Amino acid sequence: MISPKKTARLAGFLYLMVIVFGVFAEFFVRQRLIVPGDAATTANNIMASESLFRIGFVSDLIQVTFWLLLPLPLYKLLKSVNKNHASLMVIFVLVGVAIQCLNMLNQFAALLLLGGADYLTVFETNQLHALAMFFLNLHKYGYIIPQIFHGLWLLPLGYLVFKSGSFPRIFGVLLIIACCCFLLDEFGRFLLPNYGETIALVVGLPTVIGEFSFCGWLLIRGVNVEKWKKRALESAKTDINEIKGV
Repeated sequence: MISPKKTARLAGFLYLMVIVFGVFAEFFVRQRLIVPGDAATTANNIMASESLFRIGFVSDLIQVTFWLLLPLPLYKLLKSVNKNHASLMVIFVLVGVAIQCLNMLNQFAALLLLGGADYLTVFETNQLHALAMFFLNLHKYGYIIPQIFHGLWLLPLGYLVFKSGSFPRIFGVLLIIACCCFLLDEFGRFLLPNYGETIALVVGLPTVIGEFSFCGWLLIRGVNVEKWKKRALESAKTDINEIKGV
């Protein structure tokens, strides 16, 4: 069996990969190529840097794959605290992953519209640009929905980290705050038409602090093995007593 410290570092590595590939796809590809409100410039940028656009798409696929795997080692580490909460954490991630994968079709649809296929000659150039922009905007707002579940999974995770004793309790608090900020940010984008990026940066800062710091702790320090073993032993005894009907 993999030791709890190695399991924690595996979780940290998966978490880091989610961050790295997600940041690359969003900030180094989409924000570089997509110009809000300017369909023609966006279309020209995508076609001039088609390879980069495709790499960004694949980067998102890799990111969502790592996100799918991430709760598995965390479940192993934290199930002894509360199996129901640990299962809820996994469920939130599974729902978010499914929605994000489906939504990515909207992003790739823009590339198909701009690809010059023969069946698209019935549309004028400006119409194709407008349609591509529509699907990119649809992807933008469709991306917010799985992010809601990305926020929700931090609530049981934060609770489990706080109660476990295997990690500093401050990380549990930071993750719960990150959950609240995630939800405020994502719902704010739907509720407020003039929701600005400045507000998003302020609201999103606690999320960055919470997730990045916990990821770093998992990678560098792992888990308190002695406290983890003690909690795991207590959980195993409880399970045995329940089976015996004690």
